[in-house]
Amino acid sequence: QVQLVESGGGSVQAGGSLRLSCAVSGFTYATYCMAWFRQALGKEREGVAGIDSDGSISYADSAKGRFTISKDNAKPTLFLQMNSLKPEDTAMFYCASGPWGSPCSTSTRAYNYWGQGTQVTVSS
Repeated sequence: QVQLVESGGGSVQAGGSLRLSCAVSGFTYATYCMAWFRQALGKEREGVAGIDSDGSISYADSAKGRFTISKDNAKPTLFLQMNSLKPEDTAMFYCASGPWGSPCSTSTRAYNYWGQGTQVTVSS
């Protein structure tokens, strides 16, 4: 069975950086999308960045220029490098995997495997 396990969250001051990781196991799909979502307290879960099996990448407007999604197929692991963090980035961050799409969907309905989440807290 597919398992996604996030790590790397924590508390940082505004302007700081964090690198999130998502370790993947049991995944046998040749074509796929993998994505990072986040959910702030009292808000809906929203897509942050996605990467497909070919390496094509898409970002939400809020992430462009600050966040970088990448993957290591050998491990396999999904990453999210977050720079210039802002208090409004405070949220639980989740990685997810699902069927391939071009670009990868930002809808939670497009993903059928989810990690348990890792908390990111940015203080001003």
